Amino acid sequence: MTARTLRPRIVAAGAALAAGTLLLTACGSSGDSSTGGSSAGSSAPLYSKLPADIQKAGVVKVGSEVAYAPVEYKQGDKITGIDPDLAEALGKQLGVKFQIQDAGFDTLITSLSTGRIDLIMSAMTDNKERQGKGVDFVDYFSAGTSILVQKGNPKGIKTLEDLCGQTVALQKATVNEDTAKAQSEKCKAAGKAEITIQGYEHDGEALLKLKSGAAVADLNDYPVAAYNAQTSGGGKDFEVVGEQIDPGLYGIGVSKDDAQLRDAVKAGVDALIANGEYAKILEKYNVKLGAVTEAKINGGS
Repeated sequence: MTARTLRPRIVAAGAALAAGTLLLTACGSSGDSSTGGSSAGSSAPLYSKLPADIQKAGVVKVGSEVAYAPVEYKQGDKITGIDPDLAEALGKQLGVKFQIQDAGFDTLITSLSTGRIDLIMSAMTDNKERQGKGVDFVDYFSAGTSILVQKGNPKGIKTLEDLCGQTVALQKATVNEDTAKAQSEKCKAAGKAEITIQGYEHDGEALLKLKSGAAVADLNDYPVAAYNAQTSGGGKDFEVVGEQIDPGLYGIGVSKDDAQLRDAVKAGVDALIANGEYAKILEKYNVKLGAVTEAKINGGS
């Protein structure tokens, strides 16, 4: 499985625990109630590329766990972040509204396969395993796993090898969980104690365990880890150690049965890259190092 790579998963521990199942209209930090696009309709640049049923509905339903700042999170009742801003910009290119359904990260692929949602935008890493579950990805961002520890790094953690025999907290059903499990096997093969992995529904729960000292580290996507280190406790709770691990690609998930929608989304992302809107969004959240030069389909490994 894959963690949302490069996606700061939570603005604050409490925010991550608030994820619900309501259908919400994605909003930028400006507070607008719409992702934009629908008023333009057929006059939008890429409207003709959409499937007829999406054109008729005027809405693209997007599944996302809205608890992963700065990629997607809540400010009061508003949904904001990198993905919501991209959704709003895509809506303007395609001429339809993007509506975000806030749901558990590990339920998103099932919701896509059953038709409850049309897209996944949730800092989801594109990999072969997920592709094998009926998902095509439009890749739009590059990120790796980082190790987050308590401020001052009391256990002296610098690399994954240092986690042998230690307790690690993380969000389950993510690439980061896969990374921890793979390292635990390496520990065992080297004759060292395995890693005790504590998996939680939301990263906020993992952060609470780390803050309390019940875990020595939290594995997270770099932007999320960096965001938490910068903001939690005014920057006094956590710090990021070591280098990014196994950088991967975030992808917008689309059902393999919806090739036309997939190609329309790809065209939309490429248009945003070309017109500079994509770069503005990444710079707004200080994650421009994760930028890609073009959208690719199923570029993950």
